[in-house]
Amino acid sequence: MSRPDFLLSAWPWRSAGYLVTGAVTGAAALVAIVTVAAVGGILALVLVGLPLLIVTALAGIPVAWAERRRLRLIDLDPVSGPHRTPAAPGPRAWLTTRLRERATWRELGFALLFAGLLWPVDALAVVVASLFPLSMAVTPLLMATAGDGREAKVLKQWTVTTWPAAFGVAVLGIVLLGLCAYVLGVAAGARAELTRLLIASREEDLGAKVVELARSRVRLVDAFEAERRRIERDLHDGAQQRLVALTMTLGLARLDAPPGPLADQLAKAHEEAGEALAELRELIHGIHPKVIEDYGLRAAVSDAADRSAVPVDVDLVLPGRLPRAVESAAYFVVCEALANIARHSGANRAEVTGHHREGRLFLDVRDDGRGGADATAGSGLTGLADRVSVLDGRLSLSSPPGGPTVLRVELPCEWTDRSA
Repeated sequence: MSRPDFLLSAWPWRSAGYLVTGAVTGAAALVAIVTVAAVGGILALVLVGLPLLIVTALAGIPVAWAERRRLRLIDLDPVSGPHRTPAAPGPRAWLTTRLRERATWRELGFALLFAGLLWPVDALAVVVASLFPLSMAVTPLLMATAGDGREAKVLKQWTVTTWPAAFGVAVLGIVLLGLCAYVLGVAAGARAELTRLLIASREEDLGAKVVELARSRVRLVDAFEAERRRIERDLHDGAQQRLVALTMTLGLARLDAPPGPLADQLAKAHEEAGEALAELRELIHGIHPKVIEDYGLRAAVSDAADRSAVPVDVDLVLPGRLPRAVESAAYFVVCEALANIARHSGANRAEVTGHHREGRLFLDVRDDGRGGADATAGSGLTGLADRVSVLDGRLSLSSPPGGPTVLRVELPCEWTDRSA
């Protein structure tokens, strides 16, 4: 409504259509609910009307369904239904589920409010905001036809006897019609907001969005890990094998070449190929180490500890294999923590401990260095925290000046059987 072209857009017409259809739907709902409830109450004396009373209790479901579709006239944000899918097929399971849902009774309350109060308000808003200005705008036409050019009744209250007055009232009606378009917009917006609040609360929508966001995040993490494994496999089986073959070929050519400039160039090329192969192997190990895929987190952490510049003690007690995403995240957290210890801490020794308890993996990386680590100083700890938070985990750091430094990671997970 704040747009300057509001009056020239379709929104005034959509607002009027929303209120008009609300009046019609509400009147129909009132007749249907009163009829079914009355017939069911009378026949309940002989137990025949009990099904009709149950139907009355469920009357809010179709009314709310219609309201959610009517909201599309003026609300661009789609409204999802709050009802759950029955656990079993069949009408009995559906009826049991609906009667036990709080949303069903909230929709029944909305249907009663709609049928008893809201639709007359919709009709009144349309009449006041459209029919009154329109009747004023057609005053000259009424004076020319019904009044024989001598007089015309304005809103059945005032009599206009001159043409200048008739045209003045018409101009006033047109101005009021433009102003009433905003009145219709306000009324329709308030009515839609009340409807959304009663039959599709924002808390439930937000909860559904949070659940879907969590699921999509898990799917993205799984897809990311699968892509990492694919890249590692392609490099291991493709580029690495070609470099191995190239290194062997250069080595054989170096042996067959006579001493001289050619032999020196072959020796240099052989050394460069060997260094490239070593770097590629290190890159493959960094992308997704094969040991973690074949033997699990404990073996991968032990391998990382053996390659660390600082002596590391490893004590991991795990019940079995963990989900791939958890193993990968935990491994790279440990690797990054050990790299930080080697670069920044000045520690003589480090320790990696961990266990699985109550559906959570706990990892501690401890060193006896100088301490004073700051997660905001660009030490890589912010990236570790982001990686852990993707899996709904937590990372905490304790690093007082003088040490020791303890990095703790908690990741929710359940152990699994990778043999399947």
